[in-house]
Amino acid sequence: MTEHVKERVVSLPSCVEIPTDGTDVWEIDARQLKIENRIASGSYADLYRGTYCSQEVAIKVLKPEQITREMLREFSQEVYIMRFVGVLSVFDSGICASSEFMARGSIYDYLHKQRGVFKLPSLLKVALDVSKGMNYLHQNNIIHRDLKTANLLMDENQVVKVADFGVARVQSQSGVMTAETGTYRWMAPEVIEHKPYDHKADVFSFGISLWELLTGELPYGLLTPLQAAVAVVQKSLRPTIPKHTHPRLRELLERCWLQDPSQRPNFSEIIDILKQIAKE
Repeated sequence: MTEHVKERVVSLPSCVEIPTDGTDVWEIDARQLKIENRIASGSYADLYRGTYCSQEVAIKVLKPEQITREMLREFSQEVYIMRFVGVLSVFDSGICASSEFMARGSIYDYLHKQRGVFKLPSLLKVALDVSKGMNYLHQNNIIHRDLKTANLLMDENQVVKVADFGVARVQSQSGVMTAETGTYRWMAPEVIEHKPYDHKADVFSFGISLWELLTGELPYGLLTPLQAAVAVVQKSLRPTIPKHTHPRLRELLERCWLQDPSQRPNFSEIIDILKQIAKE
């Protein structure tokens, strides 16, 4: 581990409370972790490539100078969700987490920076990967709340996994939640309006992401994020679906971003629809 990274692996403050079932097998031995080159940097954390017991991993290290109580709360939430789905480990000695390394990066970067394209068979495979991941979360009462292509990571075999659970939440017993979170271009209207919402908010975001996979374009690219949010709520604005889109895919898109959340499909139905389209 490089010296400047070692300095940032500090003791977890008492305010970081990560739920436990008494068998913390998610903790790892930091001595077995080798941190290599930095591959990305965000406002509150750096992302490094490295290895753990010869397995390639991605390591998120929080920036101590940027740490706030709210940030630590989000970090502990991300750790809890990701250990729940079995893809993350945490140093028992510091504010640092490792997860599987996804060599091809985010779908967002693939589409908008590398100008990659998905033909229908590949698009359906990616959409199925995402739907299966989201269906698993929803079956366990977890709402992602920030589903977008930047949070969909792809490995060298084009297997896609859902990532970034910093604002994910376990759904309340009432089945509804409040407070705005997520990213405007992908955000469901009920979330934008601070109305109670449930797991169907993720379905709306999936629909926008699916359109992005189909077109390779940024949702509402001619508008600012705030302008897009206002138009989605007040004018029921949705992205324009290309004319030659597969009819069943068009229907799925339109259902995913219906204004009434109860009318949107759930992910188990979305999986069935995508499989049927793939067979045609």
